[in-house]
Amino acid sequence: MTSTTRSGGSGAGTDPPGFERRIGPLQATAINMTQMCGIGPFVTIPAMVATVQGPQAMFGWIIGAIIALADGLIWAELGAAMPGAGGTYLYLREAFQYRTGRLMPFLFAWSAVLFIPLIMSTGVIGLVTYLGYLVPGVVDADGHTTFLGHAIGIAVVALVVLALYRKIGQIGKLTTVLFAVMLFSVLAVIVAAFTHFDAAQAFAFTPGAFSLGGGAFWSGLGAGLIIAIYDYLGYNTSAYLGAEVRDPGRTIPRAIVFSILGIMSLYFLLQVGVLGAVPWQEVTESSSIASLVFERTWGETAAKILTVAIVITAFGSVFAGLLGGSRVPFEAARDKVFLPWFGRLHPRLHFPTFGLLAMGLITAIGSLFTLTDVINMALAVLVIIQSIAQVAAIVTLRRRQPHLKRPYRQWLFPVPTIIALAGWIYIYYSATSLSIRLSIAWIVVGIFAFTIWAKVERTWPFGEKDIQERFVAEEGVKG
Repeated sequence: MTSTTRSGGSGAGTDPPGFERRIGPLQATAINMTQMCGIGPFVTIPAMVATVQGPQAMFGWIIGAIIALADGLIWAELGAAMPGAGGTYLYLREAFQYRTGRLMPFLFAWSAVLFIPLIMSTGVIGLVTYLGYLVPGVVDADGHTTFLGHAIGIAVVALVVLALYRKIGQIGKLTTVLFAVMLFSVLAVIVAAFTHFDAAQAFAFTPGAFSLGGGAFWSGLGAGLIIAIYDYLGYNTSAYLGAEVRDPGRTIPRAIVFSILGIMSLYFLLQVGVLGAVPWQEVTESSSIASLVFERTWGETAAKILTVAIVITAFGSVFAGLLGGSRVPFEAARDKVFLPWFGRLHPRLHFPTFGLLAMGLITAIGSLFTLTDVINMALAVLVIIQSIAQVAAIVTLRRRQPHLKRPYRQWLFPVPTIIALAGWIYIYYSATSLSIRLSIAWIVVGIFAFTIWAKVERTWPFGEKDIQERFVAEEGVKG
């Protein structure tokens, strides 16, 4: 037997108590772009070039952007219709409650507490790598992080958590400043590269690279897309903060689309510029490619000054990521689907304290591993329980909740949804076998944990499903 309740629209009635809608369009876009860019391209450009074996790496960013944009349009519709704290948790809760009760939102909260801070830890790893260009002893001769580097990385995470201990209005302003530093860093590398640009070198594609019979580009595309998608992740951060966004029906979709298109343009120019300034064979061997570009073009002093800006940019990406990520398990805890500690807000500053501290701790632990291992593990878990699940969610909600108020409806539906699904399946298939096995194991353990919780709470599959269409407008249901 199933109990069904339809209540509330997507207005103030669904807003969690304590959150303040203070984030406007500029700040939402800045939060997305700061999280998207951060240190990512500065540490992954060499890996991308090495993966596809030449300058044809520039096209990997474009294909990655197509997948990101297709997925972003899923986020745009769901985020505009259900603007609450937690993003995907809300969407999966609303879509899958009809058949599997609370299983899918539980699994998402279970997984998000792992993959979000793991992604943030890559920003810390990149920050430490570039700091090694400035401070001796942070990385060794082979580019590996030393004990000192790991200690600095943990201290950086502690500083980020401390900086986030404030009201959202103050955080929005700080994020805008960090966004400006990020934009300056990327544009500075682009300008420096193009002042010493060799077009013949930049576009000297590897012979036979695009051959359909096994060219370097196609054989390396899967691994290259893992890198590209990793660098684009973050376009959904404003959706995680949906309960704190002003006019979310307009702001969230625009922030997502603008941030993806903006970052795609910057990444493409950055990749082309780097290839025109430094031979691609040297690019693959550099751990701090942006500093190398500055050194080759404007000299060592300029390289050191602008490397400082890149370090601040990395800090900004971790800051923006933990800002949004700390809100994800909040809604699950409020629904009594996750540990209750995650549902507590600071009494004066109004942010989820335990979520921030827990994700900060996992970020610090993740920073002790290698960049490639962390990226593969984080993406494998994210794809299987978030990205593919949201593809099913948007289709299910269109059928199950036709009266749901949708300020934005996906353009050309279902074409972007199909593109996103194909892209995510290909990316998951391209991950390392160890990452795939670990991601499946994590989900299996999560299902076991859910079974115990469901037994204790006497909910599905051991009790009734409590179906609550919390974002469906009252007038839509009556009509």
